[in-house]
Amino acid sequence: MSALAPARPAPRRAGTRAPVLDLTGTGHLLRFALRRDRVRLAVWTASLVALHAYFVTALSALYTTSAERQSRAALVESPVSTMMAGPGYGLDDYTVGAMLTNELVGWVAIALALLNVTQVVRGTRGEEESGRADLVRAGVAGRHAQAAAAFCAVLLADVAIGLLSALVMVAGGLALVDSLALGVATVLLGAVFAAVGVVVAQVTQHARGAVGLGVAVLAAAFLARAFGDVQRTHGSWLSWTSPIGWAQQTRAFVDLRWWPLLLHVALAAALLVLGAWLAGRRDVGAGLLAPRPGRAAAAPSLRSPAALARRQQRTALAWWSAGLGLMWLATGTYLEGVEDMFRELSATSPQVLELFGGRDELVAGFLAVMVRFGVLLAAGYGIAAVLRARGEESAGRLEPVLALPVSRSRWLAAQAGTAALGTGVLVLVTGVTLWLGAVLVGVTDPGPGTYLVAVLAHVPALAVYLGLTAALYAWVPRAAAAVPWALLAFAAVVGVFGPLLDVPAAVAALDPFDAAPRVPLEDVTAAPLLVTAAVAAALWALAFAGFRRRDLPAV
Repeated sequence: MSALAPARPAPRRAGTRAPVLDLTGTGHLLRFALRRDRVRLAVWTASLVALHAYFVTALSALYTTSAERQSRAALVESPVSTMMAGPGYGLDDYTVGAMLTNELVGWVAIALALLNVTQVVRGTRGEEESGRADLVRAGVAGRHAQAAAAFCAVLLADVAIGLLSALVMVAGGLALVDSLALGVATVLLGAVFAAVGVVVAQVTQHARGAVGLGVAVLAAAFLARAFGDVQRTHGSWLSWTSPIGWAQQTRAFVDLRWWPLLLHVALAAALLVLGAWLAGRRDVGAGLLAPRPGRAAAAPSLRSPAALARRQQRTALAWWSAGLGLMWLATGTYLEGVEDMFRELSATSPQVLELFGGRDELVAGFLAVMVRFGVLLAAGYGIAAVLRARGEESAGRLEPVLALPVSRSRWLAAQAGTAALGTGVLVLVTGVTLWLGAVLVGVTDPGPGTYLVAVLAHVPALAVYLGLTAALYAWVPRAAAAVPWALLAFAAVVGVFGPLLDVPAAVAALDPFDAAPRVPLEDVTAAPLLVTAAVAAALWALAFAGFRRRDLPAV
């Protein structure tokens, strides 16, 4: 038998006030949160630290002389690059450290914001929505304990990311003090958006709405920083309204100053106080904003599993499309200066040019590499979208749907088919926005048809990734969240850096994208694409066969 729950505290006498901040049981909940999310937090930590390691290593290898680094500074100085990257400190003497501060911090901030907002909402509003918060509060747990535990859990991950990233920078030959400053900025950025997660979790009744509000705050912070930096060199007053801008205003590796980080501390503290105050003015399970009542009867177009899947995935697809569209639009503008950027490399680091097809095919090679990056990101969306089916099943929402006249095959086709459709949208967004970016700077050759062929040639390989995820979900659900991501990570390394790593052909063939031609460097050949399409069809057939046979829900 289980141990008896500890006795609840004696009820307050009439006329007494509840404590302003009730953190009873926070330590127990923190240990539970760390145990439950240990894999998720470890993956995020490893990924962001690996991103720092790759950035430092790659830039140190690509730009070995001052002339090479200044050629990159000329590109970063353009308005589009300033908007997407940062304010442009140290461009007159562009070092690897200055590249890190100007070009990486903003993107790391986006990843940290997503991690912190989603993790805090998952540990607060998500627990209330599932009903588990009522069970926790039935024991000895204060009103603010869950939020405090969720905040502290993700803050520990932020500390690990900041510390390990600083060590990676120092190992790469960068200055110790400046590396530590960026590490501290990473921790404080995470703390700010974790506090944002605490606040938005009080506003809406559903976790998805809270995450949406958090993403909206992130978008506002990014745009304020972007437009502020474009308005004036080194940032205008608008840049100072964004916590992302504060991290870059430390001017690490250029002219280090610590005081902008105090703004992070003040904002995080203010948001936490606001979140605690709002939590004391609502019921558990309710939001400060009442949900809008829906229609009495659904429209005919919504009465199907496919309509439900589209409604569930439309918001995520919209944000992915907007984010990737802006990124590839900016990337397309780099086509104008590709040859100048790599002219010095032809003499100092000719082996690096192999990534781009050699010195005679720089524009075509750069386009092919960017397309490969784009389809890798689209594959990541597709894997996550297919895995939503597992989330529906584990949350208990699948069985009520199957109790209706809906077959298993129809439901799986709706979930996976919607994921495939969204992946196709991202593929088209990649091709179209890359072309638009090139056109904006006057690069009209190759034409739009080449861009579309380049991205569409990867569709069979994308179908393999989605089919593999669906097959694993149908047969081995526990492996569905690990194997596709591992294969995608392998493809990211081998598919992009294979020429430098001298990977054997037999090993490279494990990557489904290996069969896709690198248009416009290579011509399209039907045979490899047909073989890849046949493998994808077999995986999809295997998925439907397995899903019809196994028990529900999966153990």
